[in-house]
Amino acid sequence: MKKINVLLLGDGPTSLTALRSLYEFCNVVGVLRAESASDPVRDYAAKHDIPVWSLGGLNELPAIIATRQPNAVVISSFNRIIPPDVLRLSLFINVHYSPLPEYRGRANVNWALINGENTAAISIHLVSGGLDDGNILFQERILITPSDTAQSLYERLNAIQERELGPAVDRAVRGDSGVAQDHSAATYGCSRIPEDGEIDWTMSSLAIDRLVRALSPPFPGAFTHLGHRRLVVARAQPNNDAPKYKGCVPGRVVARSTHEGWVDVLTGAGILRLFEIISDSGTISPASSIITSTRATLGLSRLNLLRLISDLETRVATLEAMLHINAR
Repeated sequence: MKKINVLLLGDGPTSLTALRSLYEFCNVVGVLRAESASDPVRDYAAKHDIPVWSLGGLNELPAIIATRQPNAVVISSFNRIIPPDVLRLSLFINVHYSPLPEYRGRANVNWALINGENTAAISIHLVSGGLDDGNILFQERILITPSDTAQSLYERLNAIQERELGPAVDRAVRGDSGVAQDHSAATYGCSRIPEDGEIDWTMSSLAIDRLVRALSPPFPGAFTHLGHRRLVVARAQPNNDAPKYKGCVPGRVVARSTHEGWVDVLTGAGILRLFEIISDSGTISPASSIITSTRATLGLSRLNLLRLISDLETRVATLEAMLHINAR
């Protein structure tokens, strides 16, 4: 049976396994990807003589479709919305890492961890006019373990994509219309920005642990402050064997081990043990080498902010006085 022709739109972390799956089961006529001097997707495409274009704007897409004549256009990690007039030019198929119709939208793997979901999922679906609302061609869930990070979930979901994407696209081109979603059950995840990763120490140790695992590298990271110094928590876990505190100041450091490198921090419910911290320089260090006192409190309190403002006002006043003297 002759292989179908497909065009891949992919900018992000799922694009490589998408390309490998499509190459195995289809004839890939091209890849559209963000500009980059070199990356694994471009390297793989070059090895297999697959052309790669850097898409400047979606207005360029119709001409590429007209030239390459794909039977289907596959989207995997491509964050631009395809307009309806372009969708009419070919069969569009999208890969979405959530159990659709749940978690339509953005940052779905991260949200699944943050929200304490039991499972994450991959859905391969037809693209229609709405947000992630087309018929489902394939779906599979995976269990989220207490040690999973967003990266480890992506790796497992990418493996499923590599196994299933090519066959699903082939079936769709040959007439599989998929299964309609239950739109009444739809939920959504909003986009996330790095500032959303600030740790609120009044949350439980379980909730903060999920936030850390959801945002650990290569994502921007869950962060806090020691004084005015920003610290990213790279690795942590709830300390279930710690003493129980009736008197509790969330964010207060209550124990540390110089030898083992950990620091215990009170939360709104329980204690979180911090193992690794990423400083502003990007260096990963044992938590106890950065947080050196059990009298420290993590997080920006209003008192700290007022002190910083007062210090800044004093410095500005001193500078103005010096400028005034020099101007005489």
